[in-house]
Amino acid sequence: MKHKLTTILKNLKLKNFLTIFGMVAIVLTLMPFIAFDFWWIRMFDFPHLQLTFLTFAAILFYIIRFDFKAWRDYFFISILIGCSIFQLTKIFPYTKFADFEVLDSQKNDPGFSLFTSNVLQKNEKHDLLKSMSKTLDADIMLFTETNVKWMNAIKKDLNSSYINEVEVPKSNTYGMLLYSKLELFDTEIKYLVSDSIPSIHTKFKLASNDTIQLYAIHPTPPMPQENPLSTDRDAEMMMIAKLALDSKYPVIVIGDFNDVAWSETSKLFQKVSRLLDIRKGRGLYNTYNADSYLMRWPLDHIFISSDFKLKTVELCEDINSDHFPLYTELSFEPEDRKLQQRPNPTADELKRAEDQIEKFKEAQLKT
Repeated sequence: MKHKLTTILKNLKLKNFLTIFGMVAIVLTLMPFIAFDFWWIRMFDFPHLQLTFLTFAAILFYIIRFDFKAWRDYFFISILIGCSIFQLTKIFPYTKFADFEVLDSQKNDPGFSLFTSNVLQKNEKHDLLKSMSKTLDADIMLFTETNVKWMNAIKKDLNSSYINEVEVPKSNTYGMLLYSKLELFDTEIKYLVSDSIPSIHTKFKLASNDTIQLYAIHPTPPMPQENPLSTDRDAEMMMIAKLALDSKYPVIVIGDFNDVAWSETSKLFQKVSRLLDIRKGRGLYNTYNADSYLMRWPLDHIFISSDFKLKTVELCEDINSDHFPLYTELSFEPEDRKLQQRPNPTADELKRAEDQIEKFKEAQLKT
């Protein structure tokens, strides 16, 4: 009798724990729907993959371990299953079960390559990155979080084939370096949301003499030690989205977005810009956090217009940064753009983007 009572009490405690965990999972699932820019809300855009697995594990354990004796049990488990399905729908487009958003190139032409890396400004092991970039030998290389020390280290071994450079070293972790084997022109360094956060706007010529518009960005993350609101980041992304939409040239946007691909902001960015995500149908390619096996998500992105197809995408090895570098080879095939073209943004989507920019401008006036 005593043993049976002990078992009942243990089951009750376990059930209470799972119920509390389930309630937390429900709250975390609903958090991204709250239309506020506070960092402690926007941070829950990130761990959908982890939350999906934890919620699924709780459901499975709950079903196996306990008998359902009341309507509350059925109601609770139904809510959990609903949350799990919702979380899975966020991640599913980035699994290999989903369709490609960017089609594979079937051409034998060499195409062109891009390499982007957040180096981690305090990282002193420069040789790891230099060795990797030399081996990959990408046509265009973007390095973010770069100061003068990083610039000097990279330039020291840069080969002469990199004929153009755009260097904006900064000590505030928002420096950017862009090196290209392809001709760059109409290059501008812009400060869209802050006089300390640069973005690079340039065009480059392919071997075919076609002109491509390139935007390199690194907006601030919504974090208490960086920026307590996501307003600046979201506004910069919307500004770039509108520029991409209005560009008369094919567009590539690369950099550390400090946002995951499945967030409402990133989805709106894609809808407004009409740009495509090379990850969809291929995998998450989690670039951050390189220091954690569990808490990883895709923060560094390469979004492209429908004029391009993909040859390869590769998550590179650890370079002692908190980000993994990303290497991509693209093929310019504008003749097939209609096969993968996104629809034009709706009036509501354009208004939402404009509202986000206006919110930023209003916040600036108050400071």
